[in-house]
Amino acid sequence: MTTATPAPPVPAAKSAGRPRASELEARHNNLIDTAGQLMLKHGYGKVSLETIAREAHVAVRTIYVKFGGKAGLFQAVLSANRARFYAPNEMDQDTRPLKEVVAAFSLQFYDMINAPEALSMQRMVMAEAGTNPELSESFYEAGPRQTRDMLARFFARPDIRAQLRDDLPLDLVPSFLLNCIQGDLFGRFLFQPVARPREEMVQALEQRLDLFYRSILRAP
Repeated sequence: MTTATPAPPVPAAKSAGRPRASELEARHNNLIDTAGQLMLKHGYGKVSLETIAREAHVAVRTIYVKFGGKAGLFQAVLSANRARFYAPNEMDQDTRPLKEVVAAFSLQFYDMINAPEALSMQRMVMAEAGTNPELSESFYEAGPRQTRDMLARFFARPDIRAQLRDDLPLDLVPSFLLNCIQGDLFGRFLFQPVARPREEMVQALEQRLDLFYRSILRAP
């Protein structure tokens, strides 16, 4: 009589456990990307958190826990786009000459605001700002205010301030620089951007920056 070979033990079911950090980051990024796409497609006021949550495969409660609601999620969308071009505090400790720091920032900022998705987002904010104060405030807090604060800290640094005119109204410098970078605002928003050779675009930006430097720096 032969003895039956015992069946191999069935492995215990593997516990799902907590998601890995990389998985959590991927879900976070997917939620932000999905929210940005839906807001651009339907408008900030017309897209609901339920729609965003469904498309991103998360619970609505997750959005409230992580971002506090739609306004916080919108700020996260703007911050993520901003981080693709430059870090919020990168000018604070930059030890390069003033003109090198300003030129590098200016080119990054120009590329950011003229990216197709950025132009669409700015047009959406302008179209809905009158009826949605929450949108306006969220946009300003996550975008213009952070940029202006970073520039204000840079130009107030003792080593930088020493290079500027004594009579310079320092609080106006950040906005003046941003206006010099942006160029023709009406042209950017009212007309379809015309593709220009990058060399031509950079040259025009450098001309506007030269005007900026002549206005703020001490006479040699």
